[in-house]
Amino acid sequence: MYPTLFTIPGLGLEISSFGVMLAIAFLVGSWIANLQIQEKGLDADASTLLIYVMLGGIVGSKLYFAIDIWFREGRPFMELLLSRGGITWYGGLVGAIVVGAIGCRIHGVSIKAFADCDAVSAAVGQSLGRVGCFLVGDDWGRPTDLPWGIAFPRGVEPTDVPVHPTMLYEALWLMPVAGFLWWRRKKSPFLFGEYLACNGLGRFFIETWRTNERVLFGLTEAQIIGVSLILLGVGGWIYYARKAAAESHPGSSGL
Repeated sequence: MYPTLFTIPGLGLEISSFGVMLAIAFLVGSWIANLQIQEKGLDADASTLLIYVMLGGIVGSKLYFAIDIWFREGRPFMELLLSRGGITWYGGLVGAIVVGAIGCRIHGVSIKAFADCDAVSAAVGQSLGRVGCFLVGDDWGRPTDLPWGIAFPRGVEPTDVPVHPTMLYEALWLMPVAGFLWWRRKKSPFLFGEYLACNGLGRFFIETWRTNERVLFGLTEAQIIGVSLILLGVGGWIYYARKAAAESHPGSSGL
């Protein structure tokens, strides 16, 4: 575990391993997304939209974290918002989608096509981000006596007791998902919907090893969001599959 990689001399600015992994995630994700943008033959402006997605993701993740902690713990909102630490991935997803959609409207790019180009890169980027969580000792799970249990005495959330490294569970789940989505990229009616569903499914089950509070029907906040992602992803997939079928066979639906 390496929370801080080095400190910039003269400035005293610490460079965290999570920050480095986040930067790598954006770079690798942008490269993969650009491959698909070129493959789909989208307008060159589509590549510019990746900047919208990146900024929306950062702002959304920070806003979600600040609002969530302010609401649950009563800590000062602006202090949370301006702190170096603390982001929430689901907030980043919402922010990236909203700002990316706005950018698509501005540049005249299909929102659905652009979202599909981001599906594989989202899975890869999220997986790399979870490795960053592991390196700083954040988002671990319940205590365990399994051989791969890990203690994080110098973590963001310190623990001397071996716990489930749930951030690695998620990283290991998302990499095969990324491979599956890459294989599906020319076959799926809505690739981003498949990403949402796979993401939600993995997080729902991985959350059973986490220590988060149950908030509704015995489910944690992350599990509720996971179920919502599954429903959104499957619902979107069905919609676009039916739309593609109707366009292939006009007049056959009887509507």
